[in-house]
Amino acid sequence: MLTNADPVTHHFRFLFAMPKKSPEDLRSFRWFGPDTQRGATHRQRFHQLGYRREDFIGKPVIGILNTWNDINTCHGHFPERVKSIRRGVSQAGGLPLELPAISLAEVMQKPTTMLYRNLLAMEAEELIRSYPVDGVVLMGGCDKTTPGLIMGAISAGIPAIYFPAGPMLAGSYGGRSYGAGTDLRRTWDDRKAGILPEEEWLRLEREGLRAPGTCNTMGTASTMTSLMDAMGFILTGGSSIPAAFSGNMRLATSTGERAVEMVHEDLTPDRIATRKSYENAVITDMALAGSTNAAIHMIAIARRAGIDATLDDFRSAADKVRVIVNLKPSGEYLMQEFYDAGGLRAALNEIADLLHLDAMTVSGRTLGEEIGGASIVDADVIRARSNPIIDRPSLAVLNGNLAPDGAVLKVTAASERLLKHEGPALVFDSIDELHANINRDDLEVDENTVMVLRNCGPVGAPGMPEWGFMPLPRKLLKKGVRDLVRISDCRMSGTSYGTCVLHVAPEAAVGGPLALVRTGDTIRLDVDAGSLDLVVDDDELEARRAALSLPPRVYQRGYAALYVDHVLQANDGCDFDFLAGTAPTGEPKIF
Repeated sequence: MLTNADPVTHHFRFLFAMPKKSPEDLRSFRWFGPDTQRGATHRQRFHQLGYRREDFIGKPVIGILNTWNDINTCHGHFPERVKSIRRGVSQAGGLPLELPAISLAEVMQKPTTMLYRNLLAMEAEELIRSYPVDGVVLMGGCDKTTPGLIMGAISAGIPAIYFPAGPMLAGSYGGRSYGAGTDLRRTWDDRKAGILPEEEWLRLEREGLRAPGTCNTMGTASTMTSLMDAMGFILTGGSSIPAAFSGNMRLATSTGERAVEMVHEDLTPDRIATRKSYENAVITDMALAGSTNAAIHMIAIARRAGIDATLDDFRSAADKVRVIVNLKPSGEYLMQEFYDAGGLRAALNEIADLLHLDAMTVSGRTLGEEIGGASIVDADVIRARSNPIIDRPSLAVLNGNLAPDGAVLKVTAASERLLKHEGPALVFDSIDELHANINRDDLEVDENTVMVLRNCGPVGAPGMPEWGFMPLPRKLLKKGVRDLVRISDCRMSGTSYGTCVLHVAPEAAVGGPLALVRTGDTIRLDVDAGSLDLVVDDDELEARRAALSLPPRVYQRGYAALYVDHVLQANDGCDFDFLAGTAPTGEPKIF
């Protein structure tokens, strides 16, 4: 019997009964089929690998884009999961071919994996286009791997299905559940304030995280896999299964099988990534209290599919639904408990009246068919709509003279007392300046101060790192202060919390208003009004702008230089200007 959260969908009734493509109709036949010298060369090379002619001619060739490497803790189990995907492809009559792609290992990769999201998107698109594959399985999960792989697959245009790594097992510390990232930050503040013994800290470092998988909170990883699940790119409910559970292995096998079926059905990304499925993902994001990073990634993904996506979509969705999923950092529980409570299928069924239930999914069935009958098992982990975890929108989209093109704030992770606040700015021009001064005993700062960090956006950093969760001054931590209003043109981890205004656009490094702020200026934040303003008269701001000089570029060569030249601003998804949109690039010529 299937559980609420089990993604093994009903598509198996189509297996073996579906129409089969003839060999000539397969994309891979262009490589392997022609009676030409080039065709003979391709066949000879596959014989060289030990394949028989019948192994690769007339069978759907499924590329498995695997983002595993030894340093990516989120994907530590992928060497085993790829075996299951291969088995599923083979059982369904296809030929699996593993195509390794760059692994974006959150936390480990510096200055930020966001710098390389577009590189992964480019690599995925070109791997798919340039090799003889009829369909692909995308293996990812760690934060930027999900949007990068999906963006590339949408642009490449052949059948694609996503296999999510799954969250790590629940942790425990001091008799309470321990959430990756979120609880580390809280305990670090205690250590910094001198109230956590060193031996306890070392034990926490050793034992806090217990197994491979993505962060077990509703951080960016679980947010993005959940949204791609809601959008239809994952076998429905699969994003909820913990990485170490046997169900994750079954999901891998089913995903491989389904990839073959999708080739025969011509189920391409343009039939899945539609305006309706995008709106489903954005509504889901609000119900989950998802990571603020989703605002950037979803705009980039949608625009790859030709969808006119803006921050206004998030503002509108936030007004329609309250948070019903009680997970850290906004709530109390972890992803393993979410799975046990019914998982994403149950959560989607609770908000079904807000969703486009006729949107197509990779199963070949609609979203409504996939979530029908799912029920909530634990009503504290997944709440009824009538009992949200907070009676506010989960995300605020802000505008004003400090953020004319927008900024975002995760309301459910902020302090209620600071949602309407006015205070003096304390400005840091760089992350180095912040870290050099934040713990000074003579730092001019109190609980009313508004911390400002600039020149850390897409161009300024470059790559828009997760520096927006600025550390609090030690002198305030010792007094028991645990939050300040913090404003920046960078991002913060989805596992972070606090009253952090992020993604201020345009950023300081391209001359945005954040570049004009001076220490001591008054800044006014009003979340209910959706406003963020610098309380300085226009004439003074114009004088400051006339005297403004932009910071020098950090990188002068290589991929990072390409990035700075072509990256769009946060409100436009931080894609490259030459990759956004649906302009065709054509199939490779084979001679």
